[in-house]
Formats: sequence, C-alpha cells, structure tokens
Amino acid sequence: MKGYMDKAAVLKEMREIGLVPVLRADSVEKALALATAIAAGGVTVLEVTMTVPGAMRVMRKLAEDRPDILVGAGTVLDPETARMCILEGAQFVVSPAVNVKTIEMCHRYSIAVLPGGLTPTEIVTAWQAGADVVKVFPASAMGGAKYLKNLKAPLPQIELIPTGGVSLGTAGEFLEAGAFALGVGADLVNAKAMAEGRPEVITETARKYLEIVREFRAGLER
Repeated sequence: MKGYMDKAAVLKEMREIGLVPVLRADSVEKALALATAIAAGGVTVLEVTMTVPGAMRVMRKLAEDRPDILVGAGTVLDPETARMCILEGAQFVVSPAVNVKTIEMCHRYSIAVLPGGLTPTEIVTAWQAGADVVKVFPASAMGGAKYLKNLKAPLPQIELIPTGGVSLGTAGEFLEAGAFALGVGADLVNAKAMAEGRPEVITETARKYLEIVREFRAGLER
C-alpha cells in the first residue's frame, strides 16, 4: 500500500518500475478502467493528464481507492493547476514545457516535478529551476533514443524521461540510451482495446514493458 510517499520514495518507485504511462481518455469511467488494466499488469505508476475530462476526479478516486498506484498529474501548465492536483492526491507533476512558477509550487509542497524540455537549453533551464527529472518531449521528433543518448553525453547528471515514440520495439533502446524511466502513451494506454472490451490486452502489454525493464536492469548487474 503506497498511500502518501515522500518525494525521494516517489522518484525511487518511478525509477524501479521504469515506466510512466500517460493516461488519456474521454471520460472518468474510461480513465479508471484503463488505470485498473495497467496496474493489473504490475505497472503501478500513472500520469493522469489534465486533458482527461474530470481529471481531478480521476486523481481523487485513484488516490482514495487505489493506494497501491502512484498517481501523478500530467499536462500541468501553471502553478494553480499544480496546486489543485496536489490537493487531490497527485504525488508528482508533469508538464510538456518549463514553467518556473509551477516548479516552485511543487517545491513548496515537496512534490516531485517533471517539466518538459526538448533542446539542451530547455533541459538545463528546467534542471537549474529545480526539476527532479526532465521529460524529453516529443522525443520521437528529434530522432528518439539516439537523441537521448546524445543529450546524456554532455548532461549525465540530468535525469531524463523520454516521451513520444516509446514502444515495445524501442523501449530497450531508450533504456540503453540512459533514460531514467519511459513515458509511454498509446502503445500501452490502448483506448481501442478498452473500447472493444479487451482490458487483458493492456494488462499483457504492461507486463511486456516491465519484462523489458527487468531484462535491461539484469544485464547491467551482470
């Protein structure tokens, strides 16, 4: 049971699971069903984007009913939204861009903050402003894993989560390139499978992702 975790524990959990599924759905019910299917596969970290209708309700419900899931807020563009999400139970805050006041708000509440950056300048700016991890988005537009590897060469001290272009086929490459964890979208959060009444497809995909992470980690320990 997770319940409330301090920031260091949240980041440790994120790194251990190695995945941050980006939850997008067009209703509260569908979002909760997707969350359940993903968690059934062992992926107990989840980013609920503010683009989900009733996103706050989804976060509150997951925080109350599923203390085993580490719930974060995604697509957070300003400090006011960050604060509302934190009060609803979000334990980390993700943004596609850098907003210094949002980072400051998260620090005020000791909540892990993962702003987005794409260029080296944006990534270093986010890090200097106090980002715990920087989300590299959209990673696929810049060449995927190869781009991440090129970023990590001069910036080994900055933890990066690539989002965009992560799939079962590319996950291993992104981990090899030095990803802190992987931001996974539609390849795992499969709304089509859910609509067809096949949540087991999502659960199985979650298991496959975890297997890739485990195999990579086991390789490092050899």
